[in-house]
Amino acid sequence: MKYTLKRDIIERQEYGKQGIRSHPVKGYRRKAPDGKIIRIVMKTPLPTIDGISPGNITLQGGHWKNVLEFLTDRFPDVQRETWVYRMDKGEVVDSKGVRLRADSPYREGTCVFYYRTLDNERPIPFEEHILYQDDNLIVADKPHFLPVVPSGRFLRETLLVRMKKKFNLEDLVPIHRIDKDTAGIVIFSHNPATRGAYVSLFRKRKIEKVYEALAPTLPGCHFPMTRRSCIVRGEPFFRMKEIEGSPNSETFIDVLESMSDITRYQLRPATGRKHQLRLHLAALGIPIINDRLYPDAAPSTADDFSLPLKLLARAISFQDPLTGQSRHFRSKRKL
Repeated sequence: MKYTLKRDIIERQEYGKQGIRSHPVKGYRRKAPDGKIIRIVMKTPLPTIDGISPGNITLQGGHWKNVLEFLTDRFPDVQRETWVYRMDKGEVVDSKGVRLRADSPYREGTCVFYYRTLDNERPIPFEEHILYQDDNLIVADKPHFLPVVPSGRFLRETLLVRMKKKFNLEDLVPIHRIDKDTAGIVIFSHNPATRGAYVSLFRKRKIEKVYEALAPTLPGCHFPMTRRSCIVRGEPFFRMKEIEGSPNSETFIDVLESMSDITRYQLRPATGRKHQLRLHLAALGIPIINDRLYPDAAPSTADDFSLPLKLLARAISFQDPLTGQSRHFRSKRKL
C-alpha cells in the first residue's frame, strides 16, 4: 500500500500588533498502512540560537508590495531599519532558507521565518529547578513570575528558552502549561517520536494534577467540596468569567491547614480551563492571596516580585504510556 500525503495546518503563536495570534505553518499528515495518521511538521530553516527558536508567519492576501512593508506594518514596535538589518544578516528567510531582502516581493502563501528580539527585557531573579530527566521527558519546578513560553514582553526570560539554552535541545517543548504567576511542576518533551503518547494523557484527562493555594478562610463552609461552573472569556480579553449555563469546569477543593484568617487549600482540577482555580476560589469569596486579576483586575504595572500569587502546581501523577510505570512528580517549593 502506498502512503498518501494530505496537507495539514500546524498552529504557531506569534505576537503582532493585535496581540497573540495563531499563524499557520505548513506541514503534512501521512497515512500509514495501518490507517494511523502521522503528523510531520516542516523543519525550520533557521537554527535555535541561545535557546531562542525562530518565529514564523505565513503571508496572507494583502496590499503590501514587498515583505519589508508587511513586516513593518504587522509588527509596529519593530523599526523598519531593524528589519532591514536582520535581512542583511540573513535572519529573515523563507521555508527553503532563501534570504528575504527589503525588496523581496510579497507573495501570498510564503512562510517567513525570523528571529524575534526584545529590547530591555526585565530579568526575572528566580531560578527553575530540574526534578527529573530521561530520554523522553524533563520535569521542571518553575518559579513564580516566569512564563512558560515566549509571549508579548517575555522572550529570553521564559522557562522554555532558559531550558533550551541549558540543555541545548531544539526539540524541547512543554506538553502542558501553567500561568506565569503560578509556580510549580511543568513537564517538557524532548523526543518528537514519543511526544504524542504523553500529550494524549492530558487530552484524555489521564493526568492527576494537585495544586495548593493560600486564600482567606471561608467560615461556615464545609470541606471538601466540588465547584462546578461555566467559564467563558471575559473583559478585558485576558480575564475569564463565570456565567449561567452547563458547567464546563470542575475543581475539588479541600482544606490542608487552617491558620486563623488564612487557609491552605488543596485544589484538584478535573478540567483545565484558563484561570479556573483562580476564578473558582474568587467566586466562593476567597480569592487567592496576591491575585491581581480576580475578583477585580488591578491596574497594569510591572510585576512586584515581593508579592507572588499564592498558587502552586504541587504535583502531577500519571501512568507512563511507554513503560506502564506510575509517575509522580512533586514541587519542592513553598507558598
